[in-house]
Amino acid sequence: MSLTCRELSVKINEKVLLDIEFSFRNTFALIGQSGSGKSLTLKALLGMLPQELSVTCNVEASYDLERGKSVSIVPQNPFTSLSPLTKIAHQFLMPLEKAKKYLEMVELEEHFLQRFPSELSGGQLQRVIIAMALCVEPKLLLLDEPTTALDEQTKEHVLALVSRLQKEVGFDLLFVTHDIESVKNVCEEVAVIKDGKIVERADIARLLENPQSEYAKQLIEAGFKHRSFRQ
Repeated sequence: MSLTCRELSVKINEKVLLDIEFSFRNTFALIGQSGSGKSLTLKALLGMLPQELSVTCNVEASYDLERGKSVSIVPQNPFTSLSPLTKIAHQFLMPLEKAKKYLEMVELEEHFLQRFPSELSGGQLQRVIIAMALCVEPKLLLLDEPTTALDEQTKEHVLALVSRLQKEVGFDLLFVTHDIESVKNVCEEVAVIKDGKIVERADIARLLENPQSEYAKQLIEAGFKHRSFRQ
């Protein structure tokens, strides 16, 4: 499977908010600070932007890009992604046996189906969200800063789970984040985005070892400083 974005641009009046192109197979990450255009890219791909924006989306993929058919998204904050007054079982919108199957894929037991979201930890909730994303058997899984609300140990667990599922299930993965460290064991290639434009692209090992742009150097340095502080 593959995705080729020949042109993806977003404008409001004459101001250009996003103007990029990229292609990938298997796993790809967009790295940048808040406001760089990462989440805007995902929303543009899914046709989720307001009508007042001028959007050009010239994308070719080996699957349908309509959300809910071949594409699923895992959002940033699992705490706001589910109804707090509804048990997990009723939020899957499918028979319990099928929901149980997807929970098992994300390493959660059947009894979680009978709990309310408030009874789960952040990591458990994010795994529930991932299970729900897998229900449509996606060809493309979009990750929008999926570990921002998680502690370091839980973050590593969730990222390892996503990496394993990508290999086992075989979906393409597009991961957007500000945290370059979080993609190093998940994605093969990475593009650095700044002010709506891609300023550098490389495989992840080469980028970490020898970044070519000053902006990428700053992101890497900030990521490692943050890691040292957490330890």
